[in-house]
Amino acid sequence: MSKTSVIIVAVVALLIVGGFALQRGFAADNAPMPEVGQAAPTFTLPNQEGTPVDLASYKGKWVVLYFYPKDMTTGCTIEAHKFQADLDKYKAMNAVILGVSVDTVDSHKQFCTKDSLSFTLLADPDKKVVPQYGSLGNYGPMVIAMRNTFLIDPQGKIVKIWTKVDPNVHSADVLSALATLQKG
Repeated sequence: MSKTSVIIVAVVALLIVGGFALQRGFAADNAPMPEVGQAAPTFTLPNQEGTPVDLASYKGKWVVLYFYPKDMTTGCTIEAHKFQADLDKYKAMNAVILGVSVDTVDSHKQFCTKDSLSFTLLADPDKKVVPQYGSLGNYGPMVIAMRNTFLIDPQGKIVKIWTKVDPNVHSADVLSALATLQKG
């Protein structure tokens, strides 16, 4: 084997081993997903304007806390548009929408401006909150928030969880569950 071939094999091996180590490192930071019946983990994150938003400030309201992979990508845009189209229905049910990704405040601001989104997007680029909800994942080399949603009741308790949601029908699914839970 030539010296160049040995170097190439060594570099490829290092990349493979390093990739596994990175994945394990991020997986280790991912806490177990909270369960229905548990209090929602509290947090404060900046919104698309850079203003800190505290989950506890929504006590007394239903909260749709949805995690999504990336601003301005196809599935995430579809999901956001569906929530935006149904926003008045959520408001009528005393519910707020909070979207969370590991994108920056600036990225969220651009997404909201470009797609006329008027609900709150929260930035978690330091990946502090996404793991608390068991929603940190990888897409190839990128670390992203997985597409999971937590419905939180007015007392701050998780009452429903959706994982790996279909962005095309998710808002309708959440509204249906919200209506059922409010009928009690």
